[in-house]
Amino acid sequence: MNSSTAQARQPKNCDNSVSNRSASPAEQQLSPLTDLQNYARQYAEQQPEMAAMICLGFGFVLGWKLKPW
Repeated sequence: MNSSTAQARQPKNCDNSVSNRSASPAEQQLSPLTDLQNYARQYAEQQPEMAAMICLGFGFVLGWKLKPW
């Protein structure tokens, strides 16, 4: 892997990280769907090739298992 690709894949700071969230007890609520979406977006930004391969793999398996015949 060349150095320009490695530099482009450095993690980015996200506004939705745990350290940036307010810590008041009234505002702390579990939101697993939102957390999963944020994690998936961060992963896709950091590793777009792998995210594309995962999506293609899921599509292949679903298409293979759900075919009408």
